[in-house]
Amino acid sequence: MKYEPAHDIHQKVHDVVDKLRLNHVKLDSIACIRSFGSSSRYTIARCHTLNKIMQKALQRKGFYVLEFISERFDKQSEEDKVKIIIHELMHIPKTFGGGFRHHDYVCDRNINAFYKRYKYESQNNTQ
Repeated sequence: MKYEPAHDIHQKVHDVVDKLRLNHVKLDSIACIRSFGSSSRYTIARCHTLNKIMQKALQRKGFYVLEFISERFDKQSEEDKVKIIIHELMHIPKTFGGGFRHHDYVCDRNINAFYKRYKYESQNNTQ
């Protein structure tokens, strides 16, 4: 596996967080990484966290890494890329404490509702 910072994706994450008003997401405590060479067959992106014991040991609060698997993510349409980013951001709970929201909340219905709101905000901000 090879990893590199994904500044372009981080900019899009910033845009999504701003337009969806996801105020609990601390952008200075999120890293976006593009990975290459994953053996995972169907995964496009993953959300990683700094668990509680590591937070205690490092004396810091929550930190999340959004990993985007280049071979799959980069081929997606712009709409699907935004939906994938929304999906990964939805895993981050409002406490921003190192836990995850599960797929009972992070589901197509909710992702599509967030995406619809994102598109609406994108269109209204440009007019």
